[in-house]
Order: sequence, then structure tokens, then C-alpha cells
Amino acid sequence: MKVGWFTSGRGPGSLALLTAACEAIESGRLPIEIAYVFCNRERGEHEPADRLLDFATAHGLTAVTLSSAEFRRSTGGAPARAGQLLPGWRGDYDRAIWERIQPFGTATAVLAGYQLIAPELCRLMDLINLHPAAPGGPTGLWQDVIWQLIAGQAKESGITIFRAIPALDAGPALSFCRYNLRDEGIDPLWAAARAHDGESLRSEEGENLALFQEIRRRGASRETPLLLATLAALASRSLRLADGQPVRADGAPAAALDLTAEVERALASGG
Repeated sequence: MKVGWFTSGRGPGSLALLTAACEAIESGRLPIEIAYVFCNRERGEHEPADRLLDFATAHGLTAVTLSSAEFRRSTGGAPARAGQLLPGWRGDYDRAIWERIQPFGTATAVLAGYQLIAPELCRLMDLINLHPAAPGGPTGLWQDVIWQLIAGQAKESGITIFRAIPALDAGPALSFCRYNLRDEGIDPLWAAARAHDGESLRSEEGENLALFQEIRRRGASRETPLLLATLAALASRSLRLADGQPVRADGAPAAALDLTAEVERALASGG
């Protein structure tokens, strides 16, 4: 299976995802081909993105770039703002990307640390994205998810892989995993947090709160193995997308795959 790989190259997490995918492919554990790596930053625009692009080319991957910042400036477009409709240039930007990636013939691409909503691209192809909560769980950025878990005294959380649609984090789920938030390693952190009210925790402790950091660690450690397991399921066609919806190999509608066991095995083996 050929896929595209979209990233903004924002930090070490984006590079770690691509590194893990390349290692799995090169070892024969993941039967996919990354046809190209697309980055919305040009070389010289952002040092972490440069490192990711250097890694991609060193591993024989084709790097495709188009600066979203420069595209916006060249068209006189307004910056996108949270809670507001996307400005019109964003659709034009997606169509410009589409022109560059069409020759690769990929119907599916992975959004791996890609910081932009892709309103047109998700209509033209299947974009696979990740949300740091189980199906039906908290919504928003990962920081918001963690604060909601803390406020709700959650006993578990999870990660979901879904097909992106124009509405944020609202596409059909392909797979998920769950993980525990109550055990001897984290219970003392819950007890310490309960000694403070929620507002003071967020305003005074913030992301330095030990409970916050432990929840993030547990979630982040499962993101890569879940993504790789999902790509393996798509490559084997035990799970596939038809008209944008997940289906089984026989074409019947498919519920999201619970890959918790596979993810935990990967963590236990250091994978």
C-alpha cells in the first residue's frame, strides 16, 4: 500500500513518528510504501522541519514542500483563527498541494504532526489522523483533553485513529486503544491533585502538574504503536476505506478496531 505522509515538522514528536514508520518499513514489519513526505514549510523556514526533511531524503523518501505561510502572504489572505470559518485561501492552498502530489497516485495519506485543517484535501483523498482520546471521549487539543480528564476524575483514556473530514476531529473512527488512569503508579498523583480545586491546578501548576505529565506520557507512548498497527491493518486489507467509510475485507461496514492488545504488546516489547 502506498501512502503519503503529511507533517509540519513542528518538533521531535513529528520526527519520531516518521522515524518509527521508516524503521518498521525497513525491517519488514510494516508492508507499506511512503510515496512522499509533504511539509507545509520550505527548507530554511523552520529548523525542526529541516531536520525532518533531511531525515526523509536520507531514507530515500521524496520530500514535497509548499510553505503555507508564504502562500497566505502571496495571496493576501487572513490568518486562520480558532473558532472562526477557515479563510478562503486555505482551500486554494489544498488544491495547490493536490497538484503537487497527484502524480504519486496515493489515495491515502497520514497526518502526522500536520498542523493545518485540510478542507479540500480530505474531500479528494483519505486522510488518516489521530485524536488523543478514546471514541466518545474529550475533544480539543491534547492539552484540553488532559484537563478534561482531570476535571472528570477519569479512570481511563485512549487514542483514536480516524478519517479526517472538514469538521475537526469528527470523522469516522478506524481504530482505537484504551489505557488505564488508575493504578499504583498514578493514584498518588490523583490524590495530590484532589487537594486543590481545578482552577488553581490549571492556573498555578499548569502543565508542570505531575498528574498532567503522567497522563500525557501514557497517551503519547501509545500514539506511534497505534498508528503503525492501524496502517498494518489497512495494508493487509483487514480494514479498508470505501467511500470514506471503514469497511471489512468483505465490504461490510466495520466498527472501529480495538487495537489495545496490539499496542500493549508493542509497548512491552519496546516497539
